[in-house]
Amino acid sequence: MKAAMARLWRIIKPIRPRLYMGLVVTIAASIVGLMIPQVLEFLVNSLNTSPTATTVWIAGAVVIALGLVEAVLLWLRRIFAVGPSTETERQMRVRFYTRILDMPVAFHNDWGSGQLLSRSQQDVTQIRRWIAFGMIMTVSSAATVLVGIFMMSRSSMLLALIFLIIVLPIVVLTYRFQRDYSVLTRRSQDLNGEISTTVEQSVQGIRVLKAFGRSEQALSNFETDAVALRNNEIRKATTLARFDMFMLALPETMLGICLLLGLLQVNAGAMNVGELASFFATATLVVGPTRMLGMLFGQAVQSTTALERYFEVMDTDNTIVSPKDPAAVDFENATGELVMDDVHFRFHDAPEDSPDLFRGVNLHIRPGETLALVGVTGNGKSTLLQLVPRIFDITGGRITIDGVSVHDMDLDDLRRLTAFAFEDTTLFSFSVRENVLLGVDPSLPDDVKEDIAWEALHAADAGFVADLAQGLDTPIGEQGFSLSGGQRQRIALARAIASRPALLLLDDPLSALDTKTEERVIAQLREVLDNTTTFIIAHRSSTVALADRVALLDDGQIAAVGTHQELLRTSARYRYIMASQTEDAWEVQS
Repeated sequence: MKAAMARLWRIIKPIRPRLYMGLVVTIAASIVGLMIPQVLEFLVNSLNTSPTATTVWIAGAVVIALGLVEAVLLWLRRIFAVGPSTETERQMRVRFYTRILDMPVAFHNDWGSGQLLSRSQQDVTQIRRWIAFGMIMTVSSAATVLVGIFMMSRSSMLLALIFLIIVLPIVVLTYRFQRDYSVLTRRSQDLNGEISTTVEQSVQGIRVLKAFGRSEQALSNFETDAVALRNNEIRKATTLARFDMFMLALPETMLGICLLLGLLQVNAGAMNVGELASFFATATLVVGPTRMLGMLFGQAVQSTTALERYFEVMDTDNTIVSPKDPAAVDFENATGELVMDDVHFRFHDAPEDSPDLFRGVNLHIRPGETLALVGVTGNGKSTLLQLVPRIFDITGGRITIDGVSVHDMDLDDLRRLTAFAFEDTTLFSFSVRENVLLGVDPSLPDDVKEDIAWEALHAADAGFVADLAQGLDTPIGEQGFSLSGGQRQRIALARAIASRPALLLLDDPLSALDTKTEERVIAQLREVLDNTTTFIIAHRSSTVALADRVALLDDGQIAAVGTHQELLRTSARYRYIMASQTEDAWEVQS
């Protein structure tokens, strides 16, 4: 808890002066409120000795004035604390989002999206509430209790000591509460993240669930997590209720004891009625902050847990970063020549005794050449392409583009040189225009970007966009599900083409197309790719027809490289793979 709060203290360094001012006015408001019982003491004693209407009016006016001052000070507390805390919340959320954008794909494979969502939303909001309210109120409540006890001691030292003694069991109860409640709070926040992941996956996969009639199964799984969260929340509530019970009972018990002893002291002449009235008025004001301390400790535990969850993500090492002194990249003269030299790779979570996925891949793609990568399903073809823009990082060997190692380039420069069209189409719930122009320089004039978009859509045979309700500006909905699979794939292909990369990486971009549409796309891609270096994964012989040469990936290595016809003549393994993947492999003409 101390470590997390210490890190938060460093984060809020820029707004500390405002928080200090908020704390000062809050303590001042508490002290002003505690002065009201002193006026009550003066009034009661005055009425006992020489009762006059003037005394009552003066005391009433003073109380009203003190109340107004207290209200203004509390208003100032919000002014000082709320604005800076919300700015800190914004900065923390932006840093978190930036972090998850920078993290490698391997990180996202390990983390559920719902967990990341709950950390960026609920946890950061909880931290902001602690900054704006909890921190200030904890200190001011403690200060109010101490100042209140001092003022009560002026009325009766004995009664003040009794009140102070009650604080000791409260400290012990608070320690035990913090220990138990922190575990339950962490469990609740983790379960909330799991539920968020379940809901997100169900929404994204709603068509699959409906198609296979698995809505009830999804509901059953969700209900299991919901019941676990409910049970944990009940335990949390029970723990908090037990703590609140003691936090309420102890001060009330103390007030009862003090009332009895106070009356005895008044009867014995040890204190007057005004002092007794002042003591109980002050005690009433102090009991509120005493009870609030319990709630604030609970909020502190929740905030600490939120901080720990937040920093779990922020502290995760990013294994794919730009070099400190990146090599300059000549974009104007880039050719996209790709060389893989003795490339090795294994996933970070692969068993230690398992072999590398790639064991010495050697490949050379010439400038302007289109090379197709062929292999059996599941042998790592997609992963090999993703090593080029460093979506995954090689564990051995070297990859160069135009003679410069990809590890020597700034990541932004590297990914400007390349463009990727994935087999599993991912579109964003923006317009067609925004999806197609995702990799295009946003500073270009609008008319130039419009021309680029239509050229790319034409090359991907996505002319259907012109017939959509709003053309390029048509929203495509969540994941682009308002479009067919083939339409989504062609827009994704257009997106890769529109960025005009030196090296185009295509992961079986035509798999969702029918034969006639595929023929049209291939014919247009031949023109587009004429001067673009292209590395394309092929599962069908019709896609192989795009390529100048073909590389056979087999058993973690490049087993053969040549034209389609050459490999058909010389490689039995290639003939087997092509025959098993497409029925018309033998009919393709070079």
